[in-house]
Amino acid sequence: MLEYVSILIMMLFAGVIAAFMVGASYIIGPRRAKKVKAAPYECGMTTSGPTRRRMTIRYFIVAMLFLVFDLEVLFLYPWAVITRRLGLFGFVEMLVFVIILFIGYLYVWKKGALEWE
Repeated sequence: MLEYVSILIMMLFAGVIAAFMVGASYIIGPRRAKKVKAAPYECGMTTSGPTRRRMTIRYFIVAMLFLVFDLEVLFLYPWAVITRRLGLFGFVEMLVFVIILFIGYLYVWKKGALEWE
């Protein structure tokens, strides 16, 4: 547990600094309540018709797929740092990981989830 003390101190220090900055901006910051400032911002023009529209589910699917593949590729960085220590076993394991990731990518591509219409 002694190794984690420095991380705990850093997190506490960051929390204190963040709380200090938010508190200082609340105390020192100007408070000029005006009608124009409280109005919603919409490109400076009044809206015509409904301002909210339904988003297609495809948008959210593409966003989630991006996050999944982006996070999976993130696992390559620690492997790249210690690749020499892992030897052939580590290389084969990462090759299997990349192949599974590529198969998932091909599956998503074949299903048409990446098509934007």
